[in-house]
Amino acid sequence: MQSGAGRDDDAARVLDSLRRLVRAIRVSAHSVEHELQIGGAQLFVLRELAAEPGCSIRRLSARTLTDPSSVSVVVARLVRRGLISRRQASTDARRTELSLTARGERLLARAGEPFQVQLVRTLRALPRARLRRLAADLATVVREVGAHEGAALMFFDDEPKGRNRHGR
Repeated sequence: MQSGAGRDDDAARVLDSLRRLVRAIRVSAHSVEHELQIGGAQLFVLRELAAEPGCSIRRLSARTLTDPSSVSVVVARLVRRGLISRRQASTDARRTELSLTARGERLLARAGEPFQVQLVRTLRALPRARLRRLAADLATVVREVGAHEGAALMFFDDEPKGRNRHGR
């Protein structure tokens, strides 16, 4: 059985790791906002859409490992800003395809790799058993602290400062 001090040391290491991850995501998002005037979540979606042009909201949510409703909100902002276009698929009228506009491509050319891309790549590289254990343990913590309600939104999915929700 682990002593109280040992357990506290382990809990402190976990909190320290979570703080470092949240800080890195926040710093990256603020840097993106300052340099590009879009949010970090928006850059993440643009980058993933550039990697698979013409994909749907559902496919984009799979690429970003995010709930489709959360991705849809980010996509709507990018459409309003003229960075993404929507069109009906030629093969299936029920399907909407997304693509970068020329403006979106120019913005993306100026951008670095979003931190979320690095995070997803790192998580996907973990051995499956470790990733499953991490997922289960984090889900337990989320449930126990009461943070499990509602959809898990994209990291720092906020409009850049100085812009309202309507992109004006």
